[in-house]
Amino acid sequence: MYREVWENHFAPLKCCFLGLLVMVLSLVSGAPTQAREFRVGVLYWSMNIPGQVAMRQGLEEEAQRINETSIGSGHSVKLLTQVAGDGEAGIERQVSQMFSLLTQKVDCIIIQPTDNAALVAPLRAANKAGIPVVAYDQYISGGRLAAYRTSDNYQAGYLDGEYISAKFSPGKEIRLILVEYPHVSSTVERVNGFLDALQACGRRYTILKTYFAVEPVSGEKAGREILHDFPEPGTIDVVFTVNDGGGLSVVKALADRGRSEIMVATIDGDPASVENIRAGRLTVIDSAQFCGPLGAEAMKAAFALLTNKQPPYHALVPVFPITQETLHIYPGWLGPIPAAFEKKWPSREPLWQGDLRIVNHRRPE
Repeated sequence: MYREVWENHFAPLKCCFLGLLVMVLSLVSGAPTQAREFRVGVLYWSMNIPGQVAMRQGLEEEAQRINETSIGSGHSVKLLTQVAGDGEAGIERQVSQMFSLLTQKVDCIIIQPTDNAALVAPLRAANKAGIPVVAYDQYISGGRLAAYRTSDNYQAGYLDGEYISAKFSPGKEIRLILVEYPHVSSTVERVNGFLDALQACGRRYTILKTYFAVEPVSGEKAGREILHDFPEPGTIDVVFTVNDGGGLSVVKALADRGRSEIMVATIDGDPASVENIRAGRLTVIDSAQFCGPLGAEAMKAAFALLTNKQPPYHALVPVFPITQETLHIYPGWLGPIPAAFEKKWPSREPLWQGDLRIVNHRRPE
């Protein structure tokens, strides 16, 4: 009799309970119940800066890898890509593009910000809509990012600074020109790293003047202005440019006028800049980004968030000091990141290492 009561009344309840338990455990574990295609809005800054083109290549190759891995069994991604463009118009365009993605109700946004401050409003709107935003290369100064990936920009400036200091005799005060771009966090960090390295090396310096450039047109303008302001050879020791986008045009302007006495330190690793180092044409160091791996890391972080995993909030991709001494081991923008090696110049950290550096595992509150 008891068995009959159990089968008629309690067994169905057991099945319901077990089904409910499975559902609860699935929710708690964060495991998605079925495969789906995630719509990912991707907002690029510029296709006129070759390093950013390489970042795009790395990001889209990682998306392709995810989709190939998922065939028949897992989640996939569909990228909705847009390019902002350069200058003030590009900043305004990217703000509009990000708001447009919110109206399309994408699952996630990956963005290379054109400006630290201008994108605060659309980021906060994304926060309100519950759409995670992953930024790479640059930061957004208000709102909440879900993850942030960038090159170790401070390290890039620092490597340049310690190498430049080693090029001069002790006690020499360097006469310095800065070619910078104060609108984004990455370039500010590069300047800070460069000047901090000079100070740490005990190297005195005087900043003769500062110019602004980050892409070829503004670089040409800066080059002309430097030659106008300092027409006499021997009046400048070093020019530090925050990227090759503008810096290559500066180097060309100086080289065309025969200003071979000037040393140039720069950042990015553009192939044309690498050739300048190889040829002994003004540039003596270029701290190169691994642009492809950087784009790939942004895509990895976004996919982890979409599949209910928790990637590190802030991580830095290492940069590589390209000099005459290291040309033979530099693999190019797309990597792979090489093994550790001993630097050939004085440094507080003699061993260069190519590890991804986790700054914060969780977003600071």
